[in-house]
Amino acid sequence: MTFFSFSELAAAAVSHEVNLMETLRQLVEIESPSDDKAAVDRCVDLAAKIAEKLGGKIRRHRQKAFGDILEARFFTAGARGRKPILLLGHLDTVWPIGTLEKMPFRVAEGRVWGPGTLDMKAGAAMAFAAIALVRDLPAQLRRPVTLLLVSDEEVGSTASRAITEKIAKECEAVYVLEPAQGLAPGAYKTARKGIGHYRIHVRGVAAHSGVDFGNGHSAIHELAYQTGIIAGFTELQRGITVNVGTFAGGSRSNVVAAEAVAEVDVRIAKRSDVARVERKFRRLRARDRGCVLTVEGGLNRPPMERTRGTVALYRQARTLAGKLGFSLQEAATGGGSDGNFTSALGIPTLDGMGAVGEGAHAPHESLLVKDLAPRTALLAAMLLELHDKAR
Repeated sequence: MTFFSFSELAAAAVSHEVNLMETLRQLVEIESPSDDKAAVDRCVDLAAKIAEKLGGKIRRHRQKAFGDILEARFFTAGARGRKPILLLGHLDTVWPIGTLEKMPFRVAEGRVWGPGTLDMKAGAAMAFAAIALVRDLPAQLRRPVTLLLVSDEEVGSTASRAITEKIAKECEAVYVLEPAQGLAPGAYKTARKGIGHYRIHVRGVAAHSGVDFGNGHSAIHELAYQTGIIAGFTELQRGITVNVGTFAGGSRSNVVAAEAVAEVDVRIAKRSDVARVERKFRRLRARDRGCVLTVEGGLNRPPMERTRGTVALYRQARTLAGKLGFSLQEAATGGGSDGNFTSALGIPTLDGMGAVGEGAHAPHESLLVKDLAPRTALLAAMLLELHDKAR
């Protein structure tokens, strides 16, 4: 049973586009780099005011090191006993304060430009617009909706992960409002790789490279040997990639290096491979007995695998998109999101439900205006359709 006309929903989404764009502008023009708590809190202040105007019940999870985390609950009175849908996103960005001077918010060439537009303040603006659409439709007994906007996603979600997981466990499904970019622009994401970070540190013995070379033990030579081993951990056929992204050490060319450090990025497609990759790193041993090798780090985000529940959500979205007049593809990606956490808990999680664009974390970050209204209508339709499947 459907409570709305798809043509009416599509038209309503278009009528909300002006408000959506204004909300996006306001969010973008409050710069919110992850490492600036005060800046992120200002963005949270704005988001909380918008949510309250839409009838949301606000809870602000106070943080010390990062910006506060915003939780807003909607449609709770008319749907008691039903598990909520979680709309999940973040308000922090990778851009430092002052970026707006070089990359101002602007609408040109059919795109919206500016720091954080695509990743992912547009997703937050779309969530607010979808909630407004659902509120205004003649539907009854809606399933509750919880909106969670975290403040540290771009730096690993160390503060917000426990909160995200706790709230997600109460929910029927999770819709992640990250942008839809990549090899299949616009596709909803049904799988993401897990992400790990390792730091390989070698301490050697310094010596004069001309006078006392034989008594030195080069940390650089040892680490170079280890990076060759680490490169062999990559198994493309299993979806495992291991990249030594930085390598630093030594002090002068005529000194046998006493210190060297490498930073390693790891991506893993299957949870079943996590332990074996971890074992490989922990088994690393220094070849030169005069050196000491230390391995730090591990997996930060578990893989988001293509589960039956997530595929069911995607197929539902694809059907609804067709009724709204556009096609919707499915994709997997090597990038991670907070959806990795919720999916690992066994909760059906659909990702990439935000804006369509390109250039996240890059100077040409932008999104396509033409896709905002249709995808917002689809998000609203997904909220209503899942209501029909309520337990």
